[in-house]
Amino acid sequence: MKDPKDSFLKGRLKSLKFALKGAWLLVTTEHSIMVQISFGFLVTILGFFMNLTANEWMFQFLAIGMVLVAESLNTGIEKLCDFVHPDYHKKIGFIKDISAGAATFAAIIAIIIGLIIYLPKFV
Repeated sequence: MKDPKDSFLKGRLKSLKFALKGAWLLVTTEHSIMVQISFGFLVTILGFFMNLTANEWMFQFLAIGMVLVAESLNTGIEKLCDFVHPDYHKKIGFIKDISAGAATFAAIIAIIIGLIIYLPKFV
């Protein structure tokens, strides 16, 4: 809840604290995020060995970020759905499937970006 006595800067710092807490919770509790961070870490190491250009680094980090954001939003939607309706419900299942589909789109695009960057280096 917003405290009306908080200054603008104090309010932003509180928001940052909550955001960092959420990121930490995702990284330490959600297996899908752990897997995606591991892949991101591995391709980052690979990027150093392959001497990526600045543009390749930019696209690689955008792809990693896109997947992490999509997985995070998917997790949030799934947690909300489970809270609202803990038992199986056809419409909740549909919402959760759509959410997972969005994360899948992000992962597919990231794979395509990775292939565009790395395939020429191995061929």
